[in-house]
Amino acid sequence: MFRLLILFIVQSAVLNTADGHVMSTPLRCNWNKDDLSDMEFIESYIFNKINYMEFNSTLGKVVGYTKLGISNADRLNKDTAALQARKAQAEAACKNNVEGYYSVVLSKTVEPQVEVMQVKKPDGSHPAVLMCSAYSFYPPLIKVTWLRNGKEVKGGQTSTEEMADGDWYYQIHSHLEYTPESGEEISCVVEHASFKKPMSYKWDPSMSEPDKSKIAIGASGLVLGVVLSAAGFIYYRKKSSGRILVPT
Repeated sequence: MFRLLILFIVQSAVLNTADGHVMSTPLRCNWNKDDLSDMEFIESYIFNKINYMEFNSTLGKVVGYTKLGISNADRLNKDTAALQARKAQAEAACKNNVEGYYSVVLSKTVEPQVEVMQVKKPDGSHPAVLMCSAYSFYPPLIKVTWLRNGKEVKGGQTSTEEMADGDWYYQIHSHLEYTPESGEEISCVVEHASFKKPMSYKWDPSMSEPDKSKIAIGASGLVLGVVLSAAGFIYYRKKSSGRILVPT
């Protein structure tokens, strides 16, 4: 899997005139393997958006793409010491920087917080819809699938892309359309780098989310009513015990 492309140094606008000419030499690091053994350093020479010449550490030489680029590449490739110095950038600049990124960012993982809920009940002509949401995870690569009675569900699914929260974390939402059946078991399965194995989250059809909210609100109201009633009774008893009874 392609790991990363870093553009970490840009020497731009080294030549500006009234006509708006621009020359730049961006430096890039490419690699695929986690051990960085295939690290590649590329130094491009761009004039007015035309990449006319490029050094590639894998090739070990400069390659020209225009007449001027070919002429300069032939001249530069004769300087073996300069070529070796450029090639060493793959180790000195690329690997050293990337190892730093791995240690503080790329090697870190954060487990997703997963929730499965029903967002639409069946109404006869339309199926029910479940939603499996994964929040606050890193890195962004994640896989969400559905199981029905132990078998992977094919079709009837839609999913968002991994959406950035703007704070290094991501979220994703997967929807499943289905027709409820008695005694069935539906689960959302999440695969992520932070898990040692795929994690399964079972949908509990015994109570919908709105019903749970109503019960929670009702229970809170009942408890509050009991507390207020008890407080009123205690206050009444104290007031009653402090009265002086006058015989008639």
